[in-house]
Amino acid sequence: MELEEPSKETEEPAVPPEPELPSEFEKLYKGCEDNPEDFNGWVYLLQYVEQENVLSAVRKTFDVFFLRYPYCYGYWKKYADIEKKHGNIQVAEEVYRRGLQAIPLSVDLWLHYLTFFKENSDHSDPETEGRIRAAYEHAVLAAGTDFRSDRLWESFINWETEQQKLANVTTIYDRILGIPTQLYSQHFQRFKEHVQSNHPKHFLSEEEFVRLRIELSKSSLAGMVSEDSETPVVQEELPPGTEDLSDPAKRVTEIENMRHKVIETRQELFNHNEHEVSKRWAFEEGIKRPYFHVKALEKTQLNNWKEYLDFEIENGTPERVVVLFERCLIACALYEEFWTKYAKYLEGYSTDGVRHIYKKACTTHLPKKPAIHLLWAAFEEQQGNVEEARSILQSLEAAIPGLAMVRLRRVSLERRHGILDEAEALLREAMDSAKSATETSFYAVKLARQHMKVQQNLSKAKTVLLEAIEKDQTNPKLYLNLLELVYSGDVAQNEADILACFNQALMSPLPVESRLLFCQRKVEFLEDFGSDINVLVAAYEEQQKLQKESEPAKRKAENGYDSGEPDAKRQRVDDTSAVATNAMADAQVNNSAYNYNWYQVGFSEQLMSQKCLL
Repeated sequence: MELEEPSKETEEPAVPPEPELPSEFEKLYKGCEDNPEDFNGWVYLLQYVEQENVLSAVRKTFDVFFLRYPYCYGYWKKYADIEKKHGNIQVAEEVYRRGLQAIPLSVDLWLHYLTFFKENSDHSDPETEGRIRAAYEHAVLAAGTDFRSDRLWESFINWETEQQKLANVTTIYDRILGIPTQLYSQHFQRFKEHVQSNHPKHFLSEEEFVRLRIELSKSSLAGMVSEDSETPVVQEELPPGTEDLSDPAKRVTEIENMRHKVIETRQELFNHNEHEVSKRWAFEEGIKRPYFHVKALEKTQLNNWKEYLDFEIENGTPERVVVLFERCLIACALYEEFWTKYAKYLEGYSTDGVRHIYKKACTTHLPKKPAIHLLWAAFEEQQGNVEEARSILQSLEAAIPGLAMVRLRRVSLERRHGILDEAEALLREAMDSAKSATETSFYAVKLARQHMKVQQNLSKAKTVLLEAIEKDQTNPKLYLNLLELVYSGDVAQNEADILACFNQALMSPLPVESRLLFCQRKVEFLEDFGSDINVLVAAYEEQQKLQKESEPAKRKAENGYDSGEPDAKRQRVDDTSAVATNAMADAQVNNSAYNYNWYQVGFSEQLMSQKCLL
């Protein structure tokens, strides 16, 4: 009789569907999505999903939160705990691994993970001990050089002691005794207790045990020879440390001598480490907030980090410098200057390391800080990765639209690599999308300069400025730049064009003070280069007219009519002003019509300040 095959239509046990997400979740989540910089909003949302205990909402919220705030080690543990409560042990372990990859210097997160790993390991499996030891090794390699990593080392030592692997404990002490940590002295004291309370054969490796036994035996024999030089001593080769001496008294003496020798050989290492700790102690005392927080750090703490980094760069090893930078950037993740300092330091060691730091800073912690993005783009361009530099600048402009510094960096990138059409297109696009006439004029000046200075095309440059003037007739910078263009050629041949530029400014709706400056400069030009005395005299007369037109407003400002000053004070100023006006009138009567003192030295300084706007 044949057995019937199970029906293919047999359904597997149905997994109960998760409850629907409440509308409150979508509201809170959208608020955080729209304003990811609002840390308090995230905290409230995380508390909400943890309370509601809907796994899909938990995962969605925590995963997006960590894209922005990966240094919050406490939330990694919360996330793993939630997965564990749902019975997802492997998922919880993966959450821990992700957290430790994001913040490998977190001693607290490592300790939580190691506790979790030990609790959820199969202790009947003979390979479990090796896996736990490997996890501890990974932990101390990642975070063991942190000044505050003592609890991690102590946990490792305690676990090896529980496994009765005393030689491994000694090996761990040999490592920690050479690392500057906060509890350095306590480690040495516990090491001495470890040595005094155990047999050397148990807490030393076989190689060191044999070596010490041979050294002590040689010393003992040498002492015997010196006491009785006439009696030769035949030294028998000792077994490899596996047999004890037959004489109990000698055996006790040898054990004590070995213990003393073991401690003595570590004393020098401890002394050197103590000296290194003393040099760093004041800096470590100044670190009041070693963890991440969005709140600003006090200036004293920022200065302490700067001074500590400078000290370590000058005196420490590259490994310790890197660890200190990583520690610093947990507490100072929102400060551009520390990311920049780290990247500059790594330039002497690793191009990939520099790239990693810039990417980490710009994509995670400082997505809207332009300065470090510009440095990243410049770095990639230096490495020949022009397309990557272009992409960085485009992404930055998409994140923070309207920044002139970013648009101009994009323009200069294209210009440097000979793509002038794209450079021009970027400037014209900026002009078209500008939110004000002033902004349009700013980019118009940049475009005109590119046409003139880069492409040597005076005609196109002039056209750009004339079109800009039509849209922004009260912007003196446009007239000055137009004037500069025509000035750049042969002034004798361009006299008509130069005068036309002056006249355009003088007939514009510019304020009278600005038109007076242009008129004074016109007189200066005609004095230096003009070919017709009649034009010069006419320009001078126009200057006098504008001078008189500007005097009432000037007197009003000088006399403080709009400043709320007492009447008596204004009267005194009026009297003084009247005297000065009469003196100027007398001086003009005494001067001839053709006066070489038409413009004063002070005006030349005004012109220079205006010219700086070019």
